[in-house]
Amino acid sequence: MDLTPRLLEQFMVLAKEKHYGRAAERLTMSQPSLSQAIQRLERIVGVRLLDRGTRGVELTPAGAAFAADARSLLDAQRAALDRARRIASGDAGEIRVGYVPSFGHWHVPRLLSALSRQLPDLRLRLTQASSTALVEALRLGSLDLAFIRTVPPRSEDMDIREIGRERIAVALPEAHPLAGATELALSSLQQDPWVLLSERSAPDLVRVCTLMFRQAGFLPQVRARAEDLTGLLSYVTSGLCVSVVSEHTAALSFPGVRVVPLTDDGAKDAIPVFAVHRPTPDPAVLALLRHTDTWLSEGS
Repeated sequence: MDLTPRLLEQFMVLAKEKHYGRAAERLTMSQPSLSQAIQRLERIVGVRLLDRGTRGVELTPAGAAFAADARSLLDAQRAALDRARRIASGDAGEIRVGYVPSFGHWHVPRLLSALSRQLPDLRLRLTQASSTALVEALRLGSLDLAFIRTVPPRSEDMDIREIGRERIAVALPEAHPLAGATELALSSLQQDPWVLLSERSAPDLVRVCTLMFRQAGFLPQVRARAEDLTGLLSYVTSGLCVSVVSEHTAALSFPGVRVVPLTDDGAKDAIPVFAVHRPTPDPAVLALLRHTDTWLSEGS
């Protein structure tokens, strides 16, 4: 004989009501059927759980202990069912998320904050790498989702969607004469030496910036190239160069650097943010992507 959830529920209702008639009414069953169910439960357990009297029933010591454990069993079962359903819908579980280094200081903290409120049972395992490495990890199955700025070649087998855009700004040494400005035109920096990201590390950003320089009427004096944001800002901190960055780089509070938005045409919404995943993603990936508007806009 099986110890079914229904049998446990019948016992719990009777233990609370301490009366077969009231318990049977709550359970929408006949009193004889409830009595038979409790007898069946006692045979399964092997001990007497209830003392029957003229005024109703009382739990035996064994019955009181069993009632506490039965409540835990029912709660655990309901929690297991609920968790399975939430995982199937994408609202719970764990997904492996990759991101490019420049997302670590602004995007990722806001993503985690938004998910803690909206999908508290969804856990992220985070990985930082280049766009090319992240797409390859998706292809190999070691990641479920990636956030990148540049779509690498040979990504046709991936589902790629643009989920937002960022404004272009300039990073200036804090001692620069224009470091206190609230906005700048790119042409005001045409006499400065520049450090730019390499085309290999950020081809889309390099193309956008090249077009903006041409529209501003000058070619930059490129003193150095960097492979990542940290190297780029190190040059700026040294006072040797100015650079082009995302406006959200300001959130990094890199020592010795001031980030100033640009007023040039094309500077606003110039840098795309892409989400990449396999064509048949885990439901949790889709659940996370439903909330991208929240964390992308926070603090903008």
